[in-house]
Amino acid sequence: MDIDAYVAAHRGEWDRLEVLVRRAGRGRGRLDGAEVDELVTLYQRVATHLSVVRSATPDPALLARLSTLVARARSAVTGSHPAAWRDVIRFFVVSYPAALYRSMRWWGAVGVLFVLVALVVGVWVAGDSQVQGSIAAPQDVRRLVEQDFEQYYSSAPAGSFAAKVATNNAWVAALALALGVFLLPVVWILWQNALNVGIAGGLMAANDRLGLFFGLILPHGLLELTCVFVAAGAGLRLGWCWVDPGERSRSRALREEGQAAGALALGLAATLVVSGVVEAFVTPSGLPTWARIGVGATLWLAFLAYVVVLGGRAARAGERGDLSGAGATEVAPAAG
Repeated sequence: MDIDAYVAAHRGEWDRLEVLVRRAGRGRGRLDGAEVDELVTLYQRVATHLSVVRSATPDPALLARLSTLVARARSAVTGSHPAAWRDVIRFFVVSYPAALYRSMRWWGAVGVLFVLVALVVGVWVAGDSQVQGSIAAPQDVRRLVEQDFEQYYSSAPAGSFAAKVATNNAWVAALALALGVFLLPVVWILWQNALNVGIAGGLMAANDRLGLFFGLILPHGLLELTCVFVAAGAGLRLGWCWVDPGERSRSRALREEGQAAGALALGLAATLVVSGVVEAFVTPSGLPTWARIGVGATLWLAFLAYVVVLGGRAARAGERGDLSGAGATEVAPAAG
C-alpha cells in the first residue's frame, strides 16, 4: 500500500474529525444534530483507517496521531465519566450513610433484641451450674476461661488474623443480606450468634472472668456486631418487601431495597476491615482494659455519628442509599 497516497486521500477526514472533537470538548459551541452524526460517522471511519495503517506501516508519528484522535473521538462520542475516586467519595459520603440511615430502625431493633437474648442467656448460664455442666465438661470450661478465650486473639500473626476475621465477618454479613428475602434463615443466624455470645459471657462470669470477657469483646465487638445487625436488618427489610411492599409493587420494592442492600454490602465490607484491624491489633495488645475499650467505643460512636449526620443529611436530600448514582438504574439515552 502507498502510505503517502492513503494519507493524502484521508487527511481531510482526519482534520475535520479533529475540528469536531475540539468543538465537542469545549464548554460552549456545542455541536448541532447534523454535526453529531458527522462526528460519529468520522469516528468510525478513522478507527478503520487506524486499523489499516497499523497493519500496513510502522510509521510511529502517523500511528500516534491517529491513535490519539480516535481516543479523543471515542470520549466525545460515548461521553466521559467522573473520575473513579469521585464515585468512591460519593459512595462513602452519600450512598452508604443514606442506606444505613434509612434502615436504622430495622438494624437498631435487631441490635436491641440480640443484646437482650445474649444477656438473658448469659445470666441463665452464669447462675446455673447444671446448665454449665451440660455445655461442656468442667476441665473444658476451665481451659476456655483460663486460656483459650484470651489466647484466641493472639493465635496468629496480627496481619493474617485481621484478614481472617474481616473475611469471616463479611461472610456472615453477606449471608444475612443474601438470605434476608427468606426471613427465617436470618433469624436463625442471629439466634445462633446471640447464644454463642451469651454462653461465652455466662461461663466467663461464672468463673469470675467477666472483666476479661468485656475487655476482649468490646474493643472490636461494638463495631463488628453493629455491622452484623445492619446486615441482618437490611436482609429482614428486604424479605419483608414480599410480605408488605406498601404502595409499591413487589418487584419494584425488591429492586429498590435490593439496590440499597448492595450499597450496604459494599460499605459493610470496608467497615468490617476496620473492626478486624482492631480485633487483631488492639484487642490482644498490652494496653490497659479501659484504653482498649475506649478505642472500640470511640470508633463505634464515630460510626453512629456518621450514620446520623451524613446519612440523615443524605436521606433528607432524597437519597435512597442505592447505587443509582453510579449508573445502576439509569438507561442510557439513544437517538431513534
